[in-house]
Amino acid sequence: MQVGICRVELRLPENQSLKGKRQVVKSIVDRVRHRFNVSIAEVDDQDLWQRITLGISCVSNQGQHANEILSHVVNFIEAIRGDAELLDYEIEVTPAF
Repeated sequence: MQVGICRVELRLPENQSLKGKRQVVKSIVDRVRHRFNVSIAEVDDQDLWQRITLGISCVSNQGQHANEILSHVVNFIEAIRGDAELLDYEIEVTPAF
């Protein structure tokens, strides 16, 4: 069993409030959960209204498959949110046991 973990950092240059940020985060999280079989949540920078850090994870029987899923999620996030700038992402796949 392989566990894939991804950290995605986004910037919202036009955002002016935490309320606006929450709407963007909720939209991203809901759309990713609906499209992919992954766990996703905001994991850092909750007090910064122009920055989003998301944690995404998946479990697979092959490490390559977990890496592909997480890469597709990152590409999907970048495509659906034109107002959010992808700053950085990191994918790590590790054996569970």
